[in-house]
Amino acid sequence: MQKLLPAPGIRQLYRHNTMRLKALFAVSVLFASANGAETYWKLHPASMAIEYSPAEAGPHSDHLEMSGKRISAVVRYGARPDGSLALDKSLVWPGFRTIPNDTHGSLMRHVAFDVIDELVIERQPAAPKVEGVSFDGLLAITQSTPKDVKIERTLFPSVEHPVFVERVKLTNVGREAVDIEIPALDMSVATPDARGVDGSYRILTTVEGARTLRLEPGSEAEFAVVSQALREGDKPLTPDVAAEEAARRALVGELTGSLVLDTPDEVLDRMFAMSKIRACESIYETKGGPLHGPGGETYYAAIWANDEAEYANPFFAFTGYAYADSSAMNSFRHFARFMNPDYKPIPSSIVAEGTDIWNGAGDRGDAAMIAYGASRYALASGSKEVGSELWPLIEWCLEYCRRNLNSEGVVRSDHDELEGRFPAGEANLCTSSLYYDALLSAAMLARDLKMPSKMSVSYRRQAAELAKAIDRYFAGPVEEFDTYAYYKGNDRLRSWICIPLTVGINDKLEPTLDALFSPGLWTENGLLTQSGTSTFWDRSTLYALRGVLQAGAVERAMPYLTAYSTKRLTGDHVPYAIEAWPEGNQRHLSAESALYARIFTEGMFGIRPTGLKRFEMTPRLPKEWPSMALRNIKAFGEDFDIEVSRLEDGCLDVRVMSAGKPLARKTIKDGGKIDVKF
Repeated sequence: MQKLLPAPGIRQLYRHNTMRLKALFAVSVLFASANGAETYWKLHPASMAIEYSPAEAGPHSDHLEMSGKRISAVVRYGARPDGSLALDKSLVWPGFRTIPNDTHGSLMRHVAFDVIDELVIERQPAAPKVEGVSFDGLLAITQSTPKDVKIERTLFPSVEHPVFVERVKLTNVGREAVDIEIPALDMSVATPDARGVDGSYRILTTVEGARTLRLEPGSEAEFAVVSQALREGDKPLTPDVAAEEAARRALVGELTGSLVLDTPDEVLDRMFAMSKIRACESIYETKGGPLHGPGGETYYAAIWANDEAEYANPFFAFTGYAYADSSAMNSFRHFARFMNPDYKPIPSSIVAEGTDIWNGAGDRGDAAMIAYGASRYALASGSKEVGSELWPLIEWCLEYCRRNLNSEGVVRSDHDELEGRFPAGEANLCTSSLYYDALLSAAMLARDLKMPSKMSVSYRRQAAELAKAIDRYFAGPVEEFDTYAYYKGNDRLRSWICIPLTVGINDKLEPTLDALFSPGLWTENGLLTQSGTSTFWDRSTLYALRGVLQAGAVERAMPYLTAYSTKRLTGDHVPYAIEAWPEGNQRHLSAESALYARIFTEGMFGIRPTGLKRFEMTPRLPKEWPSMALRNIKAFGEDFDIEVSRLEDGCLDVRVMSAGKPLARKTIKDGGKIDVKF
């Protein structure tokens, strides 16, 4: 694991600025947490896995989510002080709808049964102790027993079926043969007819491979615990466990094998790889087509203007994962159903497999979110067909925003994406910033779609006017910083003051950096939503890290990025970005992982789509790194690599490669741009 920057280097960086010394204190607190007692996991030296050893790190418990197309599972696991395993699962079947068939109407079942509790070795309970836990897209738990039988458990969801699998391998590591009784199990629970959209559902848990056997020294035996959901009349599936595991590993391999981050910092590389898994696995096959869902035992078979349109879809355009692209287009098609000539708001969320809506917070700035995500996705897709299909939705959303400009030129909305948890005023900084970026993207897309030139000109003019309005309306002193008020009358620092940096508005760069990294906002878990509170939502931290890098404050950002990544990957709750605290118990919602990955694609590598077959890039190579690369990028209809290295004179050598051949190469100074056109 790469060491964090030494304190003398940081002191030198901030030595002339009192406010920055305050920020240094916040960094030191964060570093202590990342490297101290709360670090439970290590990086496997030869694979992408992370590993936890109770013997080294002590007792610990955690939870993570894994998903397939028809099932998701939140697995809670841990080593108790006596060495025994704590294990239970919350299984969710998004396509099995319950009544009321709303946002939360997925069939769910908490399964606390542990088959190993019933395993008998030499006529005695197995009584195993946890030796280690690892995760590489599949959760693996190793246990030892007093009778020298090693237990290896691998837990994972089926890729295609409504099935969750726990494969168990027993190995005799002793010198004598042992008798083992693998318990039979056929546990079936039927839900009430009146509680299911399709009537009664049956939840079935079985042990495949139950038997009594004599295990010779060095020999192995396997069995599996399979949980599945069935509708009335369905025959139970008997999955090929080896094939199911192979399919899950193949999916993980596909997701981690494209868009590969290659830097000197293995923590960043590893968390980037993990983030692609969580961002892309949480896509569910529904009556309404493939729908990406946040998860968290709450949000399934439904889409949101922020999680899907704004956060995840622009990232999917770089992954090459066809199912993610299908879900992105499907989400935009669902939102497009609600365009109307009266310009009434598009609903915030489309739920219940696309059959209903949720609009409980009113207009959250959803049109700006959709326009932002759809225009960026269309450009990065490299497809005129995609751009042409999405154009009416983009155009409608932009016009909706224009019609909702207030007298001072910024966009009105009822709430923001936090839906009233914190005040957002009549108009908030986030909505107007997203609208600004969407106008610029739409101008570029209109040009490539051969729209009348006046359309691109108009969008650029509107963007320029909006940038001035954002400065007039939001810029000003908050607490001790000359940064942005999140809304008119806001007198407390808010995490979303980072949003202008992500869309190229850097007028308040230095005071905004000072505010973001001040003790009033930054904590060991990233940014507080509002100074003076204890609430944090990772999404704003992820936006901030992206924006700070994108704006060029690389050395300022890196200690925070490394510390945040170290904590989330190897700390007390791993291995993904989380939603929030205290709400939701730090759920591993999916779209946050897409936002983490975008720190690198848009922040560190500075990729900004500027056309269907072109992008602008401003790479931000940290001074202590000799090079970095982003490989197997599948965007703009191409498959290419970006390689950045520092020359002896301090300049950057930037190469864009495809199939080993250079597409573009340029030497630039730090902060320089390179235009790439395919």
